[in-house]
Amino acid sequence: MLNYIDEVSKNVRIEEGSKTIENILIMIFFKEGISTKELARNSLLPIPVVAAIKKEFIKKGLVIQDRGIRFTIKGRHFIEEQLGFKKINTDLYMKLLMEPWKEHREITEIKEELQELFANRPQVDVTIDQSKSSIDTSLKRAILSIRNHNLIGKRILCLGDDDLVSVALGFLLKRLFNNAINHTTKIIVMDIDKRIIDYISNIAIKESLPIKCECVDFRKPLANDFKNQFDCLFTDPPYTLEGMNLFLSRGIEALRDDSGLTIYLSYAHKSPDFRLTMQKYFLSMGLIVSEVMARFNIYEGASIIGNTGQMIVLNTTNTTKALIKTPHKGVLYTGELKETVRSYRCKKCGEIIEVGRSKKLNNIEMLKSKGCYKCNSQVFELIQRKDIN
Repeated sequence: MLNYIDEVSKNVRIEEGSKTIENILIMIFFKEGISTKELARNSLLPIPVVAAIKKEFIKKGLVIQDRGIRFTIKGRHFIEEQLGFKKINTDLYMKLLMEPWKEHREITEIKEELQELFANRPQVDVTIDQSKSSIDTSLKRAILSIRNHNLIGKRILCLGDDDLVSVALGFLLKRLFNNAINHTTKIIVMDIDKRIIDYISNIAIKESLPIKCECVDFRKPLANDFKNQFDCLFTDPPYTLEGMNLFLSRGIEALRDDSGLTIYLSYAHKSPDFRLTMQKYFLSMGLIVSEVMARFNIYEGASIIGNTGQMIVLNTTNTTKALIKTPHKGVLYTGELKETVRSYRCKKCGEIIEVGRSKKLNNIEMLKSKGCYKCNSQVFELIQRKDIN
């Protein structure tokens, strides 16, 4: 079947990219009879540009002008079969599109289904800047993809996923398609932590989610098989500028070469000077900031960042490029800039054990695996955290 989006994009060249043209077709699908004027308002495009796009859709036999813009049988078949919207729960999709943060009954039920899966996640590895987001946060990230039509029929990349965003996306898809698994969305997780990879892989098999996992070290160049493949990207990178640049660079290489693709970047709240430097890097990568949502992310036990983080929504442009394509040998994680030693008290015998990069035990996971030196207990509480350089 022809990709009519590409065909129309060739005939109506707009700087916003083919994704904007596709979004217009999706808007018609969910609101047949919509006017050209309303389409222009919703897509933030001039009316003459939208009229030209509509004209191309009519030429391709996808829509007709009849009391607004309406689909032909051919057009409906294209959006259902090729774009992946066949048998979608239209009412739920529209509810999430119009009121994304409302506590809809379906969202409450998904949260209940995710409770145990999130509770049993592997413990965080602070040496690689892991911190667990709440269920609400991971599901909000998934819902955010609906606002930009980045979920249905898309190839989605989660670059690092200790927050289980891929699982939240998968459960949201199941609900949108009434537990059917014949939809066309594909979710790929890349993470250096094999515990995370194994955990998500097992969930995907058990729950029939469209998720595949790859154990990837982002210090190494991205494999050619992963380049220019994805429609959108979720990432919560290390909270260093080097780490952010590396993750964004690998992600940019993985995204399709098109304008208007979305990157969902979760990051700690930083000082104005730090944010200025961040935005300079965004510009040097050819990315634009379309939205910044403060306190969007809530983390469990991440007191060092105040348990909260911002969501920065970035979009690609015609000049987007990766800053780092070679192997990365420099600093990546915050612990490499400033070593932190944490003191844990054994809850059984009271023994105090220090954990850190320069210690025998690098992180709490290693301590729990080894157990207390005195009594072999594996239950500890954090009593002190100090920076030593």
